[in-house]
Amino acid sequence: MKKGILLSILCLGVSCSAPCPTTSNLLPMYGKQPKCAEQLAADQEFLDLSDKQYATRRIASAHYAQVGWGLFYDKQLDAAMKRFNQAWLLDSTNAEPYWGFANILGMKQQFRSSISLFRKYLTMNPTQAKAWAGLGTSYGQLFFQTKKAAFLESSIIATKQCVKLDPTYGEGYAQLAAGYAYYMQKDSAKKYLAIADKLNPVLVHPEARQMIRN
Repeated sequence: MKKGILLSILCLGVSCSAPCPTTSNLLPMYGKQPKCAEQLAADQEFLDLSDKQYATRRIASAHYAQVGWGLFYDKQLDAAMKRFNQAWLLDSTNAEPYWGFANILGMKQQFRSSISLFRKYLTMNPTQAKAWAGLGTSYGQLFFQTKKAAFLESSIIATKQCVKLDPTYGEGYAQLAAGYAYYMQKDSAKKYLAIADKLNPVLVHPEARQMIRN
């Protein structure tokens, strides 16, 4: 008997479904993968429980995003991803999960994917300076990987928006100093180095500092 015919017979009267994707909760938005019946049932159980525990799903989503940030800063990236996914499942209009996803992917050196999520977050919350800095960092890392000047230019544009929104954010000026050092624009690099040093003299990487001074 052919394998395909045997499979058809075995599926008669029985629900034959694809295996459950085991890593989907470690991907942003569950990897946008179709879920198996077991996972859909677990999602519904989670949503029903949240509906009992919180006044609204928006409030529940904010709570799970906050838990996700705590895990992220504790460097528990997989656990953080799971909580951000739950926050997204509860309320996909909550901007915080997208920022969380972007940061986690950046930490995992998945810079191209992180950029799209930073941009998704920033369309929803364009005044968050640190998110602009994160976007600039991902573009900067792509520049180091590819040596394509367009990525460095995008990094500088994003980071300038960061310090425009928060002129006290020293890491942004340090990032600009390094960016202009690689851009071979020493005057701009020295300008941002001076501002960064005034805010915190240890922020600029020694290699970038040496490039600026040479």
